[in-house]
Amino acid sequence: MTTWLNYHHLYYFRTIANEGSIARAAEKLRLGQPTLSAQLKTLEESLGIALFDRKHKKLILTEQGRMALEYANEIFRLGSEMIEVLQDKSASTRVHLAVGALDSVPKNVILALTKAAYKIGNCTVSVLEGKGDELLRELALHRIDLMIANYIPSITEMEKIRSRRLAQVPVLVCGAPQFKGLRKNFPRSLHGAPFVLPTRHSKLRHDLDHYFRSHAIWVDPVAETQDTSFQKLLGVAGVGLIPAPLFAVDELLEDKSLVEIGRLPDLSEEIYLMSASRKIENPVARKLFENFKLA
Repeated sequence: MTTWLNYHHLYYFRTIANEGSIARAAEKLRLGQPTLSAQLKTLEESLGIALFDRKHKKLILTEQGRMALEYANEIFRLGSEMIEVLQDKSASTRVHLAVGALDSVPKNVILALTKAAYKIGNCTVSVLEGKGDELLRELALHRIDLMIANYIPSITEMEKIRSRRLAQVPVLVCGAPQFKGLRKNFPRSLHGAPFVLPTRHSKLRHDLDHYFRSHAIWVDPVAETQDTSFQKLLGVAGVGLIPAPLFAVDELLEDKSLVEIGRLPDLSEEIYLMSASRKIENPVARKLFENFKLA
């Protein structure tokens, strides 16, 4: 006997799962909590499975619940895409590509990926910047198709997520022309120098701190920011020296807005492209993951 799926109930389940609680889902859907609880129970009974474990007043997805959520996310994504295509004939062949990027990833890397996407085919690209754990969750839930990061997630975060290293480049210390005297006796010349550093949760900051400690170099952290564009603005303004991968500052070095003070031995910045396994793959995302390279 075929079980007919009630898509209203499935949508309610998806909202509860994505919001994390019936209370937040009810507020978003503008429904009463008892009504939403009843709809969820009806869906579970019709499927003959428990979608959530109820523990200490918290809803935790069961294994079958996680599988159902994957399908639900894909079903409603395809539904939204169908409406867009049917209502806009000019975009009937246009693919939507959602990319997540850590705010510490240089913007020219994101630009290069976007340009490569347009070369593959007719597509609309949306970019979401954020923190690693947030973007990994979005990737795992298939809300974004690809993620650009400068670190590899831990093993527990890597379930169903694939990664490919795009680049490994040396880290330079750069600054406004007024700092070029620090080239002499580098890296000892950095002792006491003002620095614009990445924030402490970043891998590059961890590597820099370790390098400076091991070489008995003390630097003056006059500013901390994870936004690479703002780091470069502060560097050009002469606020302090900035550590950056070569591809992030090559244009500023070329037009002499910044000068290279030196390269930090054994320090490099890595860029990774990530995707999550899914039953229906975004064709543009698949080709980018397989073929995209940083020049």
